[in-house]
Amino acid sequence: MIIRRVDVAGTYALLIALAASATVALADQMYAVDGSDTFRAGGGGVRSQTVYHGVQRLAVAHSGATTIYTARVEYDKTGDGGKQHQRASFTSTVLPSGAQKDGPASDPDYLTILNQPFAVQLDAPTMRDLAHLRRALPFAFPSPMTGAALRGTLRRLPDAMVGGNRAMGIAFEATGPLHGALPDRPAMALAGSITMKGTAYYDYATTLLVALDATLTIDGSLDDDSRRSPVSIVYSRTIRSAGPTEANRTAPTPRQT
Repeated sequence: MIIRRVDVAGTYALLIALAASATVALADQMYAVDGSDTFRAGGGGVRSQTVYHGVQRLAVAHSGATTIYTARVEYDKTGDGGKQHQRASFTSTVLPSGAQKDGPASDPDYLTILNQPFAVQLDAPTMRDLAHLRRALPFAFPSPMTGAALRGTLRRLPDAMVGGNRAMGIAFEATGPLHGALPDRPAMALAGSITMKGTAYYDYATTLLVALDATLTIDGSLDDDSRRSPVSIVYSRTIRSAGPTEANRTAPTPRQT
């Protein structure tokens, strides 16, 4: 999943920054995660598809004014090569200055809650600002693949109940050009466009991200193909908060060897 955090100018820059300190003690947050990577070429049907299903745990630790977020995910990866049982992790540290440092990280399939276009937690002033947002807000951020600017809008969604708690919703959509190879397909040079769409819900009580849907779509053609063969790639991820019972029910089971 080639999605990185969104850079939003002005007040909403805090959407990309984790809260520098938590106002309440937080228990570990469990999430159910699903996703898929779909590849089509030549205007035909699906050439390949990889499907992901698993659970993850987010832990929040404090050391003075430093906050450390650690996400660990266990999942099944099903594709052309069959089913594989895998694990991934990602750590983000917010320093007293507010600067964010990512790593160590081992999340090649972009399944952890910390490796997504929305922050895992917002601070109280940002939550208040977003609660009063009444119009779409223009913004730009660098493409996760080429560094070229993607431009779009950020908007407020109606509140929703997530896991029995009221949550605030936000959404974004942005587009931009693509010229070059993809990190997961380095031998394939593409020319086309990238579209990113996402929705995120934050729990009012904890300000944690509790529901996420993110999709990145690439439409283009092979740069070195004289026939300009069309290519379409869609990466999608869905992450939802889950209680212990739901997490145990949806957890993948390692294959016996």
